[in-house]
Amino acid sequence: MNSLFGMLLSFVLFVQPVCASSGRVVTLVLPHALSAGETAWIELKVGVIERGAEIEIATTAGQTLGVISPFGIRSGDEAGTYTVPVPVDAISDKHVSLRLTLNQYGRERRAPTAKEVKSIRLKIMPAGR
Repeated sequence: MNSLFGMLLSFVLFVQPVCASSGRVVTLVLPHALSAGETAWIELKVGVIERGAEIEIATTAGQTLGVISPFGIRSGDEAGTYTVPVPVDAISDKHVSLRLTLNQYGRERRAPTAKEVKSIRLKIMPAGR
């Protein structure tokens, strides 16, 4: 009985990090350190995704930055380009590490494919914009 419990506990401890790490990890680099008043933004070009699907953007530390939830897109059309602000505390040594996750109703969360998230880049917006 103890060995069965030990095996079950080992399995649970092994599976948890795998589930928590689902998603596509991307590390982006700022072209320069942020100056006073400048802000960093992530720009994502989203391709064709299923109606009702959402793309969650979070840091690898687990801080949610935003969710892209296209609305009114015709089936089969690309969802478009979206921008999400990056808080200063998510930037470390000019790097931002992100985890992108595709959430679809009734399905397991997964990493978006290269066709679903066509590009992702980090932009700096000047003060006053």
